[in-house]
Amino acid sequence: MPIPEGFREVPPEKAPTWRGWIHTGVLPLVIAGGIVLVVLANGSTAKIAAAIFFASALLLFGNSALYHRFKWSPKVKLALKRVDHANIFVLIAGSYTPITLLALPKEKATLLLSIIWGTAILGIAFRIFWINAPRWLYVPIYVLMGWGAFVYVVDFMNANAPMMILILVGGLCYTLGAVAYALKKPNPIPGVFGFHEIFHSFTVLAFICHWTAALLICLSPAVGSFGV
Repeated sequence: MPIPEGFREVPPEKAPTWRGWIHTGVLPLVIAGGIVLVVLANGSTAKIAAAIFFASALLLFGNSALYHRFKWSPKVKLALKRVDHANIFVLIAGSYTPITLLALPKEKATLLLSIIWGTAILGIAFRIFWINAPRWLYVPIYVLMGWGAFVYVVDFMNANAPMMILILVGGLCYTLGAVAYALKKPNPIPGVFGFHEIFHSFTVLAFICHWTAALLICLSPAVGSFGV
């Protein structure tokens, strides 16, 4: 049975020399930061939520480093690419987990996390089975999913204002990175540092913001949340 054109793997262009180094370099910091977050988290719920966030970040940055920095057979590379794209949904949902469980009232936390993780599962299946979907179709899903927390911005602000500010700054970084990825520009240093490196740089900045936000709420869960 012939494979539809849109589902075929397209031979990639030669990657810039910086491709993958940003996520590879930050991976040890992700591991160290994740361990610190789990250890310092206040209470069993906070530790579990922190561990989920840690695991989601480890999956994204770890697989990204493997996928981008090594030469693989076409079959293995395609598999890693599927996981790489699916992991964006995993990290978004993982980032939501500590701030939602520990900052929102239980009913709102249950609703928001159900929607986010449900969307993530559908998104994972979507990216695994249709890896060559057009960017205009799946990038907006990443962005809309990431900004879903804005529905409860007042609750988050009441729980921990600095945390919410960091979430917003991190969301802005993710959005700017997504725009660069979707448009495939700018390419400041062709062959060395292109739009994909800008995308990776913004994901690192966003992760730092969201890790700090998670630390704040893990140290002091809000009254009425699952963390208290």
